[in-house]
Amino acid sequence: MVDYSFSLLTFEYFLLILVRISCFVYIAPFFGMSNTPGRLKIGFSFFVSLIMYQILPKEELVYTGIVGYSIIVIKEGITGLLIGFGANICNSIILLAGNLIDINIGFAMATEYNPQMRTQASVSANMYNYLILLLLVVTNMHHYILRAVADSYQLIPVNGQVFQWDSLMQGMVTYMVDSFVIAFRIILPVFACIMILNCILGIMAKVSPQMNMFAVGMQLKVLCGLVIMFLTIGLLTNAADFIFDEMKRMIVFMVKGMYES
Repeated sequence: MVDYSFSLLTFEYFLLILVRISCFVYIAPFFGMSNTPGRLKIGFSFFVSLIMYQILPKEELVYTGIVGYSIIVIKEGITGLLIGFGANICNSIILLAGNLIDINIGFAMATEYNPQMRTQASVSANMYNYLILLLLVVTNMHHYILRAVADSYQLIPVNGQVFQWDSLMQGMVTYMVDSFVIAFRIILPVFACIMILNCILGIMAKVSPQMNMFAVGMQLKVLCGLVIMFLTIGLLTNAADFIFDEMKRMIVFMVKGMYES
């Protein structure tokens, strides 16, 4: 039987659940895109919180006055933000790869707004980002992210956070290393072909100095880059696997940094 009766104490408990879930939805990938209506985010957070309220055991909150309760609210908000941020930050890997590709083929100055990361990104970066987002939905990775914040209550109950900043810092350092490795793996075919093309153009500039290699090279780089991107688009699923695995690792790092084992 489903019982959604509230008292003052249980309502305070429900509000703390709502804070963590809403902060997570605000920043998490797919859920927190800026072009998603705010009312939809609020309604989704509310109904997920209702479900979690019914599932979770009602524990007595120990605090002193409104200041103590405010501190608990802040801790719950930070918990939801960190879990969502751990997944969201991994989207910057594909943006980094796209920007590096455009620097090599000459599209770096053509930028447009990316609503997911709320920043300007190059054309190739936005294209790859939307393809990765589609793969995220198709593979039900958004279900995994939502289950992660729901399962976090088993390790981090309400008002049970123990922030270990050294562990969180170690997770961010690990991510910074992995992001460059994964991004370079994604752009390796384009980078290798453009490097070979630059060597050929350099040799031709010495052999035929009367030719304007700058004008010829710009067009060849664009053509070669687009052809390689077309031929390697099938490898994007493997790149998505790397990014999704990194998302899982970052979520685990964030959760480990907020509870005492």
